[in-house]
Order: sequence, then C-alpha cells, then structure tokens
Amino acid sequence: MTDDSSPAYNGPRRILSGIQASGALHLGNYLGALKRFVALQDQGAPVFVFVADLHAITVWQEPEKLTSQTREIAAAYLASGLDPARTIIFPQSAVRAHAELAWVFNCVARLGWLDRMTQFKEKSGKHKERASVGLYTYPVLQAADILLYKATEVPVGEDQKQHLELTRDIAQKFNNDFGAPGFFPLPEPVIQGPATRVMSLRDGQAKMSKSDPSDLSRINLTDDADTIAAKIRKAKTDPEPLPDSLDALGERPEARNLIAIYAALSDQSREQVLAQFAGQGFGAFKPKLAELAVESLAPVTAEMRRLMGDPAEIDRVLRAGAERAAEVADRTVAEVRQIVGFWNG
Repeated sequence: MTDDSSPAYNGPRRILSGIQASGALHLGNYLGALKRFVALQDQGAPVFVFVADLHAITVWQEPEKLTSQTREIAAAYLASGLDPARTIIFPQSAVRAHAELAWVFNCVARLGWLDRMTQFKEKSGKHKERASVGLYTYPVLQAADILLYKATEVPVGEDQKQHLELTRDIAQKFNNDFGAPGFFPLPEPVIQGPATRVMSLRDGQAKMSKSDPSDLSRINLTDDADTIAAKIRKAKTDPEPLPDSLDALGERPEARNLIAIYAALSDQSREQVLAQFAGQGFGAFKPKLAELAVESLAPVTAEMRRLMGDPAEIDRVLRAGAERAAEVADRTVAEVRQIVGFWNG
C-alpha cells in the first residue's frame, strides 16, 4: 500500500479521465462519465479527457472499426457538452509518451501487485493463459495515462478504484526508488453522484455493459426515442410499489437501479425521487423514466449523429487536443528520462 508520509506533490491541480474505444457507448457511460466530465470542466482546473484506444487493443479490435469507435467516443464527448477550448480531448495513441512511460512503469510495478488486480481475473476468465500480456499490464498503462499529466484527480467508477490505488503505489515507488520525492502526485479518485455505477436493465446486480449480448440490457446513446422507451418498459422490476426510503430498496436491485438512473438524469438525490414516487408501482414510474431519458438523451444523440456525419470536424478536435496533450506529456517524459538515467546525447 502507498506510504503517504513522503514529501507531498505541490504542482498544479489537474483532472484526467477517459473511455475505452471498444463498443457503442451507453447510458452507463453517459451518467458515470460524460455528465461528470462536463461538470468538471467548470471547476477551473485543466481537464484532460482521452479516448483509450491503446487500452482497446488488449483484446482484438477490427482496425477500421477501432478508428470509427474512436471518432464516435469523441463525438459523444462533444455532444455531451465538453468544450475543446476548455477540455483537452485526444486519442491516447496520438501521444506516444503514454507507451514510453508505461514501459518505465512496467519496470517499477511488481508482479504481486498485478496479480491482485481483480479485473484481469474477471476479463480473462478460466483461460488466462490465452489473454494478451497487454490485458494483464493494462493497469500499468492506466497509471502512465494518469501520471503522464501529473493528474491529481481522476473521476472513476467503483470498479476502477483498485487500479487507481495501483497508480498511487507506482507513483510512490518511482519517487522513492529514484530519489525524486514529490515528483509524481498521488492522485485521488473522484467517485460521486447517484449513478456512478449504472446496472443492467435485465439484471440489477450486473453492470450495464457494451459487451452484454442482450441489447435490452442497456440504452445505447445512438438509440432513438421509441427504442429507449421500449427498453425501459421491458426493464426487469419486481411487483412491489416504490418505498419512501432508501433502506427499503436494499434487497431490490432492479428498483434501486432505476431510481438511481432517474435521480442522475434529473439532477436529484435518490431520496428526492423516492419522495416523489413513493407508493406508486412501476406501471406509473417507468413511463416517467422513459420520458426523462428520451428528453435527456435525444439532444446528445442528434448531435452525435451530426458530428459522425462530419468526421473531419472530429479529427480537427482530436488533432488539436493531441498537440496540446503532447506538450504536457513530452515534458514529463523528458524529466523521467533524466531521472531514470537514460542517455540523452
């Protein structure tokens, strides 16, 4: 575990996050990431938001589809309200320093640390010997993504908290090993909001995922109004009316999930939503949720479609963002090279 007693980092506050370029984005991405990114750009600190295409290829991706998915995620960033004048938006692979710093960190991190990463066990399943080395070292690249920009805050879901702890461990070990106290910050996770972990519409105990074989399990950002309404209508629920307290939702995962979604879309607390709908059944609640979801997502979907029809506009944003990101990243790598002792003749 990280020893936080060493000299503290005293550099500027910076915020960084990203989404992997694999599969279509869905409501969970919108509520757990996109909405939060937009709110963060108003806090005064530099914000870096990237498309994680290097992470995407830890499992096989069709090359042409990967390019399209990168543009689609960038379009979702812009359509959700990220302003490229205030937020640096870029493809991870366009800044080569990510890969260089990841190699240095591969030599700092320890096998025992990676062996404890639960996500690798979940993603590799029973045949981990068939998984790519990249999938195993994914958290090390993630540490490089964060520390390359000396990010002090990282908006993450609960499932990524362990990876951020590893990032802190790598930062601390690098600082200690190379006698560079306070060089890298120990970034803090930003986990907040009523729907930081949106669950499947078919199983309230499984995370909403673009890899779920059932399209009814998620609301895609490209779904039209009728499709959104139909998916919410078919969402798994129970026969009981909604209670007036969160405690009473404890053993009702599907109900808890739908309440959290409504709260996040309406910028209310879950308690406020329950106060509004207490005693009502899902026959009354679901149409209201569908109406709210359509109202919230329709403008995002429309703008995404417009942008995807003009890939040159997306590429201009990504190219400019990559140049701005590289200015920061290249400085960090130059410092790291000197600290590590790499030849610089």
